[in-house]
Amino acid sequence: MAVALQPCIVQAQALDPAAEAAANDPAPLGQTAEESPADDSPTAETTEAEKPATMDDKLEPTPATVEQSQYGAPVTVESSVAPAIVAQPCESCAAPVACGQEYRVECQTVYEERQVTGYRNVCETVYETRQVSRQVPVYETQERQRTVVVLRPVQETSMREERFVVQRPVWETSMRDASYNRIRNVTETQMRQESFVVQRPVVETVERQEAYWVQRPVVETVATQQCRTVMRPVTTMQTNFVDQGGPVDHVSITPGTTSWPRLRWAPATTAIDPMTGAMQTVRPGLSWVTNQTPPTQTVQRVWRPNIVAVQTPVTTMVPQQITETVPVQVTRMVAEQCVRKVPVQVTRMVAETQVRQVPVQVCRQVVERVEQQVPVKTCRWVAETQVRQVPVTTCKIVREERVEPYQVRVCKLVTETSSVQVPVTVTKQVPVTYTYRVPRTVVMRVPVEPVCDACAG
Repeated sequence: MAVALQPCIVQAQALDPAAEAAANDPAPLGQTAEESPADDSPTAETTEAEKPATMDDKLEPTPATVEQSQYGAPVTVESSVAPAIVAQPCESCAAPVACGQEYRVECQTVYEERQVTGYRNVCETVYETRQVSRQVPVYETQERQRTVVVLRPVQETSMREERFVVQRPVWETSMRDASYNRIRNVTETQMRQESFVVQRPVVETVERQEAYWVQRPVVETVATQQCRTVMRPVTTMQTNFVDQGGPVDHVSITPGTTSWPRLRWAPATTAIDPMTGAMQTVRPGLSWVTNQTPPTQTVQRVWRPNIVAVQTPVTTMVPQQITETVPVQVTRMVAEQCVRKVPVQVTRMVAETQVRQVPVQVCRQVVERVEQQVPVKTCRWVAETQVRQVPVTTCKIVREERVEPYQVRVCKLVTETSSVQVPVTVTKQVPVTYTYRVPRTVVMRVPVEPVCDACAG
C-alpha cells in the first residue's frame, strides 16, 4: 500500500552526523528512514562525499529494492516521498551550507506474490447396486367339481275326441245397379291484360366503415393442477349371486278358440264417429258374429329361482389420482377492434310498371250419365258338426343329480428379487493452488535540486 508523504527541506547545518549518515546509507529491507540505524564510521562519509552530483542523476535503488523475493516471485514497487531531505557538503567551494547535490528519501511499497495450496469439497454421484424383493401376484386356474340338482321334464302324449262346428260358405249371385255421373272438363283459351312491376338495378359506389377484430397473442404463466395416477391395493367385498330356488306349481291359461264368423241379426246400437266425434245410430240388420270358447287352466311343476347375494372379499389395484401444481405458459388471444373504410358497390332496385297480354286457359265441366249393372256375389254360411282326435301332452318334472366340472382362478404371491441402481452422493477434497500478494515497504534516495558551477564542472 503506497503512502504519500509531504516533502520537507532541512538545512545542512541543522543536521547532526547521525542524520547525515542515515541519509547517505541505504536503509535495510523492511525499514523506513527514521528506523534505519546511524553509521558513525568515517568511511561511509568519505565515500558519499567523493561521489559526483549531477542534475541527471536518476533513482538509485538500495540493496532492498533490487533483491529478489525470498519465494522467487516477481515484486511490484510503488514509490512515495519521505519527509526528510539531506544536503551533501561541497569540497571545491568549501561552502558550509548545502551547495552540492540534494537528495530526498522516498518510501516504496513492494508486493511479493506467494502461492498457497488449499482444498475444496467436490460432490460426486455414485450409483450403488442393491437387491430389492417384492411380492408379485401369479394367477393359476384350478379344475374343481360340484354336484348340481337338475329338474328334467318328462312329457306324455294321449289322444282325446273333440267335436266342433264348421261353417260352410254358400255363394249366391245377384245384379246391382251401379250407374254414375261422369264429369268431363272442356278447356278454352282466352286473352287478358296483366300489369306487372319490373325491378331495374341501379349500381352506386359508397364508402362505409368496417370494423374488424384482430387477435393478439398474450403469453401468461398459469399454475395448473396436473393429475398423476398411482396404483394402490384396495380390498372390496364382491357380491356373487347364488340360485337357492325350488319347484313351484304354476298355473298356465290356454286361451279359447275362436269359431268361424256366422251371420246373425244385430239390434240397433249407438256409436261415436271416430272422424267427427259425433254420436250416430247404427241401424239393425244382419252382421257377422264370431263365438269365443272359454280359456282352460293347466297346472305345471316349474322351477322358481331364488337369487341370494353372497359377499366375497376381493383385493384389486385401484388407481389413485394425485394432484400437483405445475406452472404452464398459456397463450391467450386478446381481441382488438380496428376500423377501416371500404368502398362498396350498392345496387338499388327501381320499380317500373309494364303491361302485357297473357293467354289464359279456362276449364268448363260437362256432366254425363253412365249406366252400369254390377253382379254381386252373396255368401251364406251353413253350420256342420265334425269330430276330430286331438293329442294332449302332459309334462312331469323329475329331479336328477349331476356332477359338473368348473374352473376357479386362484392368486398366489411369489417373491421376486431384482437389482436397483441407487444414487449416493460422495464428497471428496480436491487440492487447489492460488496466489496472493504481501506488501513490504523499502526506502530509496532521489536527487532534488541542481548543483553549483564548480560542482557541476
